[in-house]
Amino acid sequence: MDIVLLIKAAVMGIVEGLTEFLPISSTGHLILVGSLIEFDDAKAKVFDIAIQTGAILAVVIVFWAKISSTVLALPTQRLARRFAVNVLIAFLPAVVLGLVLGHTIKQYLFTPQVVASTFILGGMIILWVEGWGRQRPENEHPNDKARILNVETMAPVDALKVGLAQCLAMIPGTSRSGATIIGGMLFGLSRKVATDFSFYLAIPTLIGAGAYSLFKERALLSMSDAPLFAVGTVMSFISAWICVRWLLKYISTHSFVVFAWYRIAFGLLVLLSSYAGWVNWADGV
Repeated sequence: MDIVLLIKAAVMGIVEGLTEFLPISSTGHLILVGSLIEFDDAKAKVFDIAIQTGAILAVVIVFWAKISSTVLALPTQRLARRFAVNVLIAFLPAVVLGLVLGHTIKQYLFTPQVVASTFILGGMIILWVEGWGRQRPENEHPNDKARILNVETMAPVDALKVGLAQCLAMIPGTSRSGATIIGGMLFGLSRKVATDFSFYLAIPTLIGAGAYSLFKERALLSMSDAPLFAVGTVMSFISAWICVRWLLKYISTHSFVVFAWYRIAFGLLVLLSSYAGWVNWADGV
């Protein structure tokens, strides 16, 4: 295996792990970095999805106590069953819409204009939800009076709303984590609950997307690709583990405003890179 190719796989794995769970769109960053290091052919696009497994493994480890206790409690505890059902309810809309509209979205919406617009619009929505620039009493935050302060108290309708919000991430540049976290906050979840539930929902969503992509594009792959995918997955796991632990601490004392401004800047970068011919965003998926 070409050592340069393995280094490129490591770089892409790091990018995936660092951006998957932040509200800044991992797909957009993978496309930009992949183009810059010339790692953007058809096989690379399957690679980008497959290495999400590493990032998900990091989430499973960080939340292992909650996940294992919930699984063990399923036969006897109503709250555990409600939590599991809520994750399933939130997961299903993306499955249905993805199968129905996935090809159409890839065909018509992946343009520089759409990607840039969703980056910038998403940043503006985050600023609005976080109450940036609004007059409010000192030390009071718009999400301080959230209706739901614990994932176990979420009702099925709350889970469905978050699941529908996740569907917005099918529009390129939106960000799956951004859609679920900010959507959850809009629907009355506290910032912590929205973030935690976004992590839990990512487990079936990204595993399902990765498995489907590998099966669908299996003709492109061979055993010789195993080292490449292994390196990317391991680096994705390491960087995601660091990022998830950092984010959980960050949200306890900070808002998402910094990510909003980052999204707006990145959206402008998409337009500039497209206009200058640096990145072919139309071939991003």
